[in-house]
Amino acid sequence: MDNIKDLVDISIFVILGFMGFLALWFSIERFIFLSRFKPQNYADGSQMETALTKNMTTIFIIYSNAPYVGLLGTVLGIMITFYDMGQSGGLNAKDIMVGMSLALKATALGLVVAIPALIAYNGLNRKISVIAASAAGGKR
Repeated sequence: MDNIKDLVDISIFVILGFMGFLALWFSIERFIFLSRFKPQNYADGSQMETALTKNMTTIFIIYSNAPYVGLLGTVLGIMITFYDMGQSGGLNAKDIMVGMSLALKATALGLVVAIPALIAYNGLNRKISVIAASAAGGKR
């Protein structure tokens, strides 16, 4: 059962690590793009809006789903802990606490990925709104 526990841990951590990498990558890309953005380079508002909001959906998906991936890892870890306890036939409080604490690390990692992605998403959305409003005001 230790192999399954290790497989679950590694799988969840790889998925969350990849999600964190993507969130960081796209956030940095958007911040750089928005700092160099020039509305006059776009013929119409729809092209400008498409350019401004590129990759924002990915950041949104990551911040909204990373906690659920972490929660999935926690639930699987708890299930494995209970299975191990049932197989051993003993009810040792130490084993339960160690198993639960190790299972909860997946939820913590999910939050570690989601919170910065949420902050970046909201900051980028605000910057996009300001740029769009100033571009619309400049075209009047």
